[in-house]
Amino acid sequence: MPHHHISFSRFIATCAAIFMLAGCATTPVPDAPSGPAPDDRLNATLWMQQAVEYKAATETVYALASKRLDEALADRSWTAAPAEQGAGYENLPPAIILDADETVIDNSPFQAMMVTTGAGFSEDTWNDWARDEKAMAVPGALQFTQEAAAKGVTVFYVTNRSEVVDGATTRNLAALGFPMKAGEDTVLTKTDTSKKGVRRAMVTANYRVLLLIGDNFGDFVDDYKGTPTERQQVYDANAERWGREWLVLPNPSYGSWESSAFGDDYSLSPEEQRQMKLDQLKAWRPKGE
Repeated sequence: MPHHHISFSRFIATCAAIFMLAGCATTPVPDAPSGPAPDDRLNATLWMQQAVEYKAATETVYALASKRLDEALADRSWTAAPAEQGAGYENLPPAIILDADETVIDNSPFQAMMVTTGAGFSEDTWNDWARDEKAMAVPGALQFTQEAAAKGVTVFYVTNRSEVVDGATTRNLAALGFPMKAGEDTVLTKTDTSKKGVRRAMVTANYRVLLLIGDNFGDFVDDYKGTPTERQQVYDANAERWGREWLVLPNPSYGSWESSAFGDDYSLSPEEQRQMKLDQLKAWRPKGE
């Protein structure tokens, strides 16, 4: 019995020594992953570039726009800009107002540049992209605007691109075949404010605006900023216009919907912004958790 006791003790001591040596051994550090860091914008950008569902969605909106346009032309009392349209608008010639970016032209290559390089948004880099004049047409937009122009409707593009790229934007649109009216500036870029009401009023001074088409809340109302609850209230206050005079294109990449989630505070780090978004998600949990 004592002999067996000593052997067992030595066995325990040997095992302990092995574990101590294993603990002291240097653990190999795996190589850092190559390529860009994970980016919250990846899925949205890939969807807009490759998904047939995206193309189907934009073409569906423009198919509806074509039907709404005919209804609006037949109804003299119809206006898509009631806040800006003045008295006697019923006798004015018809026009439509569209946003540019992600409404008639596709800037997903710029988004893809940021995803693949990890870059943040820069106004200077954005303007460089605009000056390249390489944006392509959003599916459905070109056919619709050309049909509208053929029916005698003047097409205006009210965009929050800076006026420093006004010429490049106009050339990009014209090169794609988007209608321009000779002798009239129909591309209205941002000057001193991102709010578009003043520029809509410039159009309504001489035209009856039949449709507003855009991808961002600010393409329709000036009080587009605020908390999600406040934005919902403004949305609800205009319930009768959505799908009738006001038509919205999908844009999951950027917009006032995103900045609303973190209080429009761009001084916050991406991590802080992400956490505020996560905090607002309404998540289901399986039973027992």
